[in-house]
Amino acid sequence: MGVVLFSFFALFAQAQTDTVQKPVQDPANTWDPKKNPTVTEITSKYDGKLVATRTALTTQDIFPALGAYESTTNPEAPSVSVSIDPQNKGLVWIEGLPQGKIKAMLRKSPATYKIPAQKTEDGKDVAEGTLIYDKDTRTLSIVIGKTYNNEDPSAAFAAPAIGTADEATANADVKSKTTSTKTKTKTTKTKKPEAPKAWTYTGTKVVKETAMMQ
Repeated sequence: MGVVLFSFFALFAQAQTDTVQKPVQDPANTWDPKKNPTVTEITSKYDGKLVATRTALTTQDIFPALGAYESTTNPEAPSVSVSIDPQNKGLVWIEGLPQGKIKAMLRKSPATYKIPAQKTEDGKDVAEGTLIYDKDTRTLSIVIGKTYNNEDPSAAFAAPAIGTADEATANADVKSKTTSTKTKTKTTKTKKPEAPKAWTYTGTKVVKETAMMQ
């Protein structure tokens, strides 16, 4: 009898619960931050003005002088390459020059290098010089046989002024000068050694075209 009464009351309670209507939520009253007028007013000021994330710089971007070069003015060095030293990023190796494989040290970023006086692996003596790469024209300029100018490295590539000591240094055809010392009995001529000629190189970077995927 007790079980019957319990079942009756349970069914009665469930019936009462089912008759209670649950409130229907109005979609218009649902809060959405994207549809909020205040949020929209603030974010609308920045629409289309967000800056895209900058891609990471490559070694080529940081050291633009790296690469391969071809020259139409230096038949003795038709193909030259500049590569970075794996142990020292401020040092590059130049290959393809008649002087042999030589090193250059970064002095002014991004692409101004000093070529120190050095002896190559082949035992050749190389005088001091300068290397400059022009990113706009993709031109590599090298001069060997002139002292590196800390204040104005590009001055090493300028034509020497007429009548200056640099003119004699740059011109290999200048004849040896002689000086005469006159005495009462004879005249002695002393021959001065010729100054070494500065060697220059000009090459254009070889740009590899990237094939487009169809």
